[in-house]
Amino acid sequence: MNTLDLGLIGNCRTNALINRDGAIVWWCYPYFDSDPLCCSLLEPTAEGPPFGMIDVPFDGGTRVSQSYDTNSAILVTRLADAAGNAIEVIDFAPRFELHGRMFSPSMLVRIIRCIAGRPRIAIRVRPASGHGEKRATPRVGAHHISYASTNQAMRLTTDASISAVLDERPFFLSGSVTLLMGPDETVDGSPAEIGRAFHENTCRYWHRWVRNLAVPFEWQEVVIRAAITLKLNAFDDTGAIVAAVTTSIPEAPGSGRNWDYRHCWLRDAYFVVNALNRLGATSTMEKYLDYILNIIADTRDAPLQPVYGIRREALLEESIAPGLGGYRGMGPVRIGNLAYLQIQNDVFGAAVLASTHAFFDERLERPADRRIFNDLERLGHQAVLNYNVPDAGIWELRGVKRVHTFSSVMCWAACDRLASIARRLGLLERATFWAAQAESIHAVICAAAWNEALGSFASTFGGDRLDASLLLMVELQFLAPDDKRFARTVSAIEKHLRRGDFLLRYDEEDDFGKPETAFLVCTLWWILALAQMGQTERARELFKKVLAHRNHLGLLSEDVSSETGEQWGNFPQTYSMVGLIQCAMRLSIAWDDAF
Repeated sequence: MNTLDLGLIGNCRTNALINRDGAIVWWCYPYFDSDPLCCSLLEPTAEGPPFGMIDVPFDGGTRVSQSYDTNSAILVTRLADAAGNAIEVIDFAPRFELHGRMFSPSMLVRIIRCIAGRPRIAIRVRPASGHGEKRATPRVGAHHISYASTNQAMRLTTDASISAVLDERPFFLSGSVTLLMGPDETVDGSPAEIGRAFHENTCRYWHRWVRNLAVPFEWQEVVIRAAITLKLNAFDDTGAIVAAVTTSIPEAPGSGRNWDYRHCWLRDAYFVVNALNRLGATSTMEKYLDYILNIIADTRDAPLQPVYGIRREALLEESIAPGLGGYRGMGPVRIGNLAYLQIQNDVFGAAVLASTHAFFDERLERPADRRIFNDLERLGHQAVLNYNVPDAGIWELRGVKRVHTFSSVMCWAACDRLASIARRLGLLERATFWAAQAESIHAVICAAAWNEALGSFASTFGGDRLDASLLLMVELQFLAPDDKRFARTVSAIEKHLRRGDFLLRYDEEDDFGKPETAFLVCTLWWILALAQMGQTERARELFKKVLAHRNHLGLLSEDVSSETGEQWGNFPQTYSMVGLIQCAMRLSIAWDDAF
């Protein structure tokens, strides 16, 4: 049975998920949003032997361990049998500097080593095509096999027996074999030497990247793994940041809440950029700023969408993949996302917030300037026009529009940060203008969103329900940490949305009924809120409970069952990994206090 006990490998161009037995069960090739060559995670329905995976059948072998090489995106799976024979499977996507630029091809490398005895293994390469509708067609060369798929052919170059791979015939492994899986091009050198060099250089790259992170004293391993995961979700080519690697992992069993998250939500991307900036990893922000500015230029006078494709595509038409049965058979599997059609007024704040650091960070090679400020002002004017206009809100409700408090707060944040940026640039007249806009919006929100009967802010203007996004009012600097209205709002949210040690997003019915699972980042926002109010010990205890629900490799999906503790939803979810970083940095003791 498929589970989310998966490891992520990647190189900011392509990425893949590998299960505990060392099978590659999800790999979109050549890019994040491409047709998946490996799709067994979503169970192809075509008749015949299972396909959509790349794995290593091992006679009598069972899993022993699986872990990342320290401070890297290199995954190591160890398998052994009862007779003492054992193998090690090393998986990674190459990423390192070469000839003055980053070398990160759409390629996976798999090195299979004998580490004990005389193991007898097979190599099974069964890529899919057409979103799981059929197996990719092999074409055989002297030292390679090319597999034709929807997007482009993938070539497997290996020093293993080509006939053994084609026939999936077991053989004794002595030493090692290397699989290079990527563009349908001739490789320059032997697979073993290329694999070894790529492994060493990729390991060196990640170690250097991690060494430059400003990690907290406590929970360093948690933060490092989360930071690497966020980095892998950033698309180097354009600067886009995907919300998750997968599509259509249901938010709850049989819920139908199956969505394609392989796109760039401006809101989610802001949270990723903000988290990595706090760790000192600024390159992601610089590339994402280019992505945002190009989108602003693309839109001209059109409304800013909440989500775009990784190449800035505005149209993300949604379709069903008939060849895929879904995670544990729980379809449908959706390709594309109709959220691009929605009105979500928080996007103006998300774009401005993600860009703000670029005006203040002295480390940047290309600090933001007056021209970029002018572009962002266009968004500010949209925020002023739309802060009290009904929208779908942060939770993307498809059937109803209301004036959502979170969207309004984000519009306020757009104006507030524009005032700060203007002061930084010495534009005092513009600073005064934007400060006045922020003050006016702030007053309206405080009057329209406060519900005296609830004793808290409500999720909508004049509403009587709550949602977890209100927990961000201090994080976004809309309220001070000691504001009694915030404390009362947090208390009300606990009362209405808490389920065990976790929080729901909201507890009202939507298009699919009431939410059944807890949204992990909401629990992490709750922990942040408690810490901001000085309830540090309580926050630390809750944080430890969230950490206990990570999978064996330290990764989190979107949702968790408060009853069983099982993870659900798309994986790994950037929101959740951001929350881990935020909480660890907020709750850790200071380095100066540690000794």
